[in-house]
Amino acid sequence: MLKPIYLFSLSTHPDTININSLEIRLLNPKINFEEYDYLIATSKQIARVLKQYTQEYKAKKVLCISNATAKSIEAIGCEVLEIGSGYGDNLGRIIEKYPRERKWLYLRAEKVASNFVQESQEKGFLIDEAIVYESRCSKAIVDFTLSDEATLIFTSPSSVKCFSKAHTFLQTHTIVVIGESTKKALPTHIQCRVAKSMSIDSCVAVAKNL
Repeated sequence: MLKPIYLFSLSTHPDTININSLEIRLLNPKINFEEYDYLIATSKQIARVLKQYTQEYKAKKVLCISNATAKSIEAIGCEVLEIGSGYGDNLGRIIEKYPRERKWLYLRAEKVASNFVQESQEKGFLIDEAIVYESRCSKAIVDFTLSDEATLIFTSPSSVKCFSKAHTFLQTHTIVVIGESTKKALPTHIQCRVAKSMSIDSCVAVAKNL
């Protein structure tokens, strides 16, 4: 019999018990999109953020961190510039392919895991940042009752940190993470499996085959 699979994510999957790990508050800073050649999005939340603004953002191509982010950006009528592999470091390598006189705007969360922007700026690339949403641990991740025999899927470093505030990792838990950044957020003694690709479907596939 398969262990119950808990998915700690803002997204859902029909084969899992979904626990919404974060509460998101959208911000609305003043942005002059005409100043920029390209936008950078590292979360599906950016599509929700952009919909708060008038239509000028639709003239800008967007560098997206993953396929999931790209789909959300396309759904609001924006054109995707390129799609990364799911890691911030990869975005830095993509940016380096473009002329240094191009101007970028990174639409970001209050807290981010990657320092690709700073590294790109140090190489002479023009990147501004706008904090457009905040996140905090949800009530749902604190209050739920977790089975001792379960598979846990984490899709971000923040989901690991929020889980750790209220729950304990047990030896009987099986852990699956979406990528290396999320793996690094786990306690050092915790063993895990990393999904083959940066997607929830891939995480679930790994969980089912353990």
